[in-house]
Amino acid sequence: MRLLLVNPNTTAAVTGTVMRAAAAVAAAHTELVGVTGGFGPAVIGSRAEEALAQHSVLQLVADHAAGCDAVVLAVSLDTGLWACRELLDIPVIGMTEAGLLMGCTVGTRLGIVTFEHRMQAFYRDLAERHGMASRLAGVATLPVPAERIFDDPQGVHGEIVAACNRLVEQHDAQAVLLAGAVLAGLQPALQADVPVPLLDGVACAVLLAEARATLRLPKARAGSLSPTGGRRVHGVSPALTRLFAGQP
Repeated sequence: MRLLLVNPNTTAAVTGTVMRAAAAVAAAHTELVGVTGGFGPAVIGSRAEEALAQHSVLQLVADHAAGCDAVVLAVSLDTGLWACRELLDIPVIGMTEAGLLMGCTVGTRLGIVTFEHRMQAFYRDLAERHGMASRLAGVATLPVPAERIFDDPQGVHGEIVAACNRLVEQHDAQAVLLAGAVLAGLQPALQADVPVPLLDGVACAVLLAEARATLRLPKARAGSLSPTGGRRVHGVSPALTRLFAGQP
């Protein structure tokens, strides 16, 4: 099995973080292919940056999805998820979507921890789009930029634990999702200091992608995710033009 992990941010260190987290849980026979955005934001932190990243996601899948059995969107806003599902014939799994779905198996109220206060609204909106608004206990943000995780990991670890415990104590969260590709792989190091299950979105997405690929469910032939019949676009790469046109 071959999984494509797509990081539309242009920060290669994030891709490395994601690949290590994925390798820790992937089956022995699963091949992991990680790709990094060639244009757009260093780390998504606004709606305008996410708009750029959506184009980057489509470009990356157009360039690299051939020969893969499933795609994991290694970007915590699940950027471009439904567009990819519309255009591709293989499963596409968002990391936050997967984390929320897994969280529903361990608790009725789910908390989310992420970076920067302005991102709270983004994750509330995302939970609503995934049909999880009624299960969301709250979104706690860290008072540091995402890039700090590379410079002061131990300091950020303490902030993450404190945020998780606030969600548990003040909002009755019964599980907490670590939302952010830069947080991938931290769950084992932090779990002992948090009294409810911590969820790693990348790990959940890889396992769900393997399951979806194994099930071999067909692409819908009706509805909004059915094949478009081929669409004409202009001014984009040849690979992306072919993807829109439904050509291999």
